[in-house]
Amino acid sequence: MTAAEADFAALADVLDYPMYVVTCTDGTRVAGCLVGFAAQCSISPPRFTVWLSDKNHTCEVAQGADTLVVHRLTTAHRDLARLFGGTTGFDADKFTRCRWHRGPGAAPVLDDCPGWFAGEILGRERTGDHVAHLLRPIKATAAAAGDSATQLGFQDVRDLTPGNEP
Repeated sequence: MTAAEADFAALADVLDYPMYVVTCTDGTRVAGCLVGFAAQCSISPPRFTVWLSDKNHTCEVAQGADTLVVHRLTTAHRDLARLFGGTTGFDADKFTRCRWHRGPGAAPVLDDCPGWFAGEILGRERTGDHVAHLLRPIKATAAAAGDSATQLGFQDVRDLTPGNEP
């Protein structure tokens, strides 16, 4: 690791970016994982990008998906963060451990997350050890805009042991 990379790693380690649970289906399998790399990337037209680790079951399933559902997590959702961040879909069915229903594109929508949006996948791009999924929002809940609960951040889950190798 270069000095610049080490300095960047030290800075990134103290950032507190928002955490989300992202879910999808390829028509046969359902998948979901905890995501820290995600952001709105355009205002007009509205676009959002989610980066999924290429080591995750969710990334594998997302390759055959048309839609991703991005769930806003608050500090009240620590159990969901542990489930979707500390368990791998390669070994366990996370969806038997939470309440959910089918949403746009038949993708899972977590019942305990009132703030979520579904996005049509417009493109995918490998960006290192993550794959960027560019989304066009196709449905969103009103609760996402009006929910003032504190967003769950990276610092809230930094002690979580990942379900997959980083």
